[in-house]
Amino acid sequence: MRILRAAYNRAVAKGLTKQRKPFTSVYTGVDKTYKRALAFTDVRRIKTVDLGADSMLNFARNMFLFSFYTRGMSFVDMAYLDKKNLQNGVLTYYRRKTGQKLCIKWEKCMQEIIDKYKSTAGNYLLPIIKIDNDERKQYINALHLVNSKLKLVAEKAGVNAMLTMYVARHSWASIARSQNVPLAVISEGMGHGSEKTTRIYLASLDNSVIDKANGKILRML
Repeated sequence: MRILRAAYNRAVAKGLTKQRKPFTSVYTGVDKTYKRALAFTDVRRIKTVDLGADSMLNFARNMFLFSFYTRGMSFVDMAYLDKKNLQNGVLTYYRRKTGQKLCIKWEKCMQEIIDKYKSTAGNYLLPIIKIDNDERKQYINALHLVNSKLKLVAEKAGVNAMLTMYVARHSWASIARSQNVPLAVISEGMGHGSEKTTRIYLASLDNSVIDKANGKILRML
């Protein structure tokens, strides 16, 4: 709606239409981002919960963890990761949203997930896209499936959250911040264009973190 309003106002400025003020009763502000981040203990519960032999629940959990391990990599970037992206212990890729190049040191926990799907991933690192046509449709269908299964994973793990792939990204940012990682480092690690975007992610930090900081300040008085 904000984009449409801007386009309309430009059209008015160029004399293409009269100013009829169609947005007078339309909200075009920015809502506060609701808390999506998990605490570190919740991420650990998701990692360690026994999901039995349910392959889809395990797949959803592994995709969530892979995103968290890779500094909150988005699902679309995960879907298009090619084996060529991993060279000499470094995972290098370009964010499809911004085109920014990111390099991530390859860790054992990442390899453990890749090893589970070597026979089904083809030329990709992960088995999200499996055939050479309708790639976007495959990615979207996989995202819907994973997000639906993550709700069951959260339930089994005793995590009270609306678990989705996007939560992994928020969680990495918030947990990094709680460990006193500088904002600039978090912003760079997530491939944000500016620290302003990162601040939105961190706007709803767990109150316990804020309370701890406040307590520290008060004890200094």
